[in-house]
Amino acid sequence: MDSMDAVRGHHRGGPDQLVHERAPRPVPGEGEVLVRVRSASITPGELDWDATWTDALDGGGAPRLPIVPSKEFSGVVAGTGPAVTDRSPGDEVYGLIPFTRDGAAAEFTVVPAAVIAAKPPSLDHDHAAVLPLAGLTALQGLVRHGGLRGGQRVLVHGGAGGVGAYAVQIAAALGASVTATAAARDADFVRGLGAERVIDYAAERFEDLLGGAGAVDLVLDTVGGDNVTRSWQVLRPSGVLVGVAVPPETTGPGGARGVFFVVEPDRAGLEELSRLVADGRLEPRVAQVFPLARTAEAYAALGRPHRRGKIVLTVS
Repeated sequence: MDSMDAVRGHHRGGPDQLVHERAPRPVPGEGEVLVRVRSASITPGELDWDATWTDALDGGGAPRLPIVPSKEFSGVVAGTGPAVTDRSPGDEVYGLIPFTRDGAAAEFTVVPAAVIAAKPPSLDHDHAAVLPLAGLTALQGLVRHGGLRGGQRVLVHGGAGGVGAYAVQIAAALGASVTATAAARDADFVRGLGAERVIDYAAERFEDLLGGAGAVDLVLDTVGGDNVTRSWQVLRPSGVLVGVAVPPETTGPGGARGVFFVVEPDRAGLEELSRLVADGRLEPRVAQVFPLARTAEAYAALGRPHRRGKIVLTVS
């Protein structure tokens, strides 16, 4: 069996459980593609997810050790399995790997062909690799679950964060009027992303400044805490509160609706993100780059606060 360079965890745990080693090279099955990974991106909390270590999202699954971490990638198709007709070796692609599968911290990964998309031509592999998870979370939260339409008023909690920064850009690009909460030091950064108004969450109460009920049509909360309950106070009747950090109540005052979701791999969503990149409306940011051999160090670095952009593993 062919082998490859990979980072694997043989026991559930933190970065100290990750080992850089030789591993069997995966073989694509029906409907799958083999991708030679150029860059992979990592996410805070990823090593705590049940899906990283088991075959289920909810903690009830069977262990599938050893695992390969990192769920976002950009790379080049190296081979295809049976029934794949729309991808060919040499195609540059990017995507989000389903959470209960091995990830991209390796020279090669196998991904369902149906969930990957052509890499945005204007992006290098590092910048393409940081886009899928947070970008799809923001897009699905705003559009699929929030029903965003042009001209609506949107409040994004955590506008300088990983998901929040994409949400501000996407909502503005789709014609919304965007208010975001952020730390004072990040206010100019968030305005540069497209927010018309930035509220300092440490010094100001957004519900007082926005004027109460009916101030916004849609809230996207990436922070949790009491933001969730306080957000009901500014939503219009029949508005939507979308949570990605903690689940909100399913119903609120005046018939407002609460939604919690887990992002899903989505080719159409990736293609929409690529279109926004091509139009100059969406800019992915890379905070730091590590070689594959230093993956454990990269995961440890995720705990450092106030990082703009994601951490990337350069694989090959």
